[in-house]
Amino acid sequence: MKKNIGSTDRLLRIIAGIALVLLVAPDIHVISWGTTLVLFAGSILVITGLFGVCPLYSLFGISTRKKGTR
Repeated sequence: MKKNIGSTDRLLRIIAGIALVLLVAPDIHVISWGTTLVLFAGSILVITGLFGVCPLYSLFGISTRKKGTR
């Protein structure tokens, strides 16, 4: 897939994802829908931030990358 996330967007996604994962880390032993949802959302943010590709951005034709960057 073609990268569609700019550097600022990537950094914010990684920070927000780590924050969400750390938020539920103390409650990880408690299996609930809320904990699972927050953990999943945080993981998705970190993964998309690391790879620089967001499937939803692709679906809607959005890109936060500057033109001409690799």
